[in-house]
Amino acid sequence: MHRREFGKLSAASLMLSMFGKQAVAGDWSVTLAAAKGQTVYWHAWGGDTKINDFIAFVGTEAQSRYGVTLDHVKLASTSDAVAQVLAEQSAGKTEGGAVDLIWINGDNFAAMKTKGLLYGPFAQTLPNWGLVDVAGKPATVTDFTLPTEGYESPWAMAQLVFEYDSARLPEAPKTLNGLRDWIVANPGRFTYPQPPDYLGTTFLKQVLYGVMTDPAVMQSPVDPAAYAEQTSPLWAFLDAIHPHMWRSAKAFPANEPALGQLLADAETDISFAFNPGRASAEIAAGNLADTTRTFVLEGGTIGNASFVAIPFNAAHKEGAMVIADLLLDPAIQARAQDPEVLGFLTVLNQSALTPEAKAQFDGLKLGVATLSPAQLGKSLLEPHASWVTMVAEDWVKRYGVAP
Repeated sequence: MHRREFGKLSAASLMLSMFGKQAVAGDWSVTLAAAKGQTVYWHAWGGDTKINDFIAFVGTEAQSRYGVTLDHVKLASTSDAVAQVLAEQSAGKTEGGAVDLIWINGDNFAAMKTKGLLYGPFAQTLPNWGLVDVAGKPATVTDFTLPTEGYESPWAMAQLVFEYDSARLPEAPKTLNGLRDWIVANPGRFTYPQPPDYLGTTFLKQVLYGVMTDPAVMQSPVDPAAYAEQTSPLWAFLDAIHPHMWRSAKAFPANEPALGQLLADAETDISFAFNPGRASAEIAAGNLADTTRTFVLEGGTIGNASFVAIPFNAAHKEGAMVIADLLLDPAIQARAQDPEVLGFLTVLNQSALTPEAKAQFDGLKLGVATLSPAQLGKSLLEPHASWVTMVAEDWVKRYGVAP
């Protein structure tokens, strides 16, 4: 299905979600009535044009279906929205908060949940919740080892994939040791975003999975007494590759778009992203060579879900819930999975959909660079959020450069 077909969804296709819903909770009509006329301020990362366009489309649908206006507050970092809610809590502002919805996961979710900054539980009350593949995709209810308990609702699945131009690199390394050896043998052709950027820290976590004696310990909070010994192989790995990286690791790209641009400009030969469909989407947009392909490492790569959460003092909770439910609509989920739009993996259980709704997914052409679910292989669980915090802080102390 092409972008222009999604852009002109017929009235019938937009109603497909109704075929797959479980019985609507008795008070959902009350929620819809209260939401009508509200403006929902969704604080979400604004660093990718395609994502921004998708959020704008969701806003168009929210307005036409439910009379809800969606205002995308573009963030450089999710922590900015968390800090704002925390400041409002500290000031005693328990109602009328400036943030209605946050795109969130990981340590930011853990921080908000621990500090009582979240509204809920609400996720299981959403009419489309019954379509979420909780059993097959446990990351939809577990965020960096922390049970979500209904305080956030998933809207996209992601898994780390590596990208390369097969015209320049006919055979990509498929193991962590192979990647290290390739980096050393090809100076300047690899880099990663500067931590604490989320993709940069993801690379560090992926390395930890490959070098730690027992990676399973990352599913529990960090033990400060054992941390130095457990992470020493990570720093040895980075010490080995940094002198051979892009700009000799004296500078790093700021984020995922900047990293991807280096591959597009042929400044690097191997890149990576948390979206398995990103390369196909960039090929379709004319930003990457059509010889670009993706691969994963043997043994699996890190995967997780993207969520939305509602702050405890949100001014427009009903409208925020409507947006969260709309993001689970099969037509919206299929649009997000279209590589010409985003290429995100769906959180839905395909077997729970009606034939009409499932046909939207079956009709998608995932793109020449997108691996099939079988080819993606094992999705490794995100470590406990405390690992992210300590490793990122340690990285800055060891290697940090001015942004």
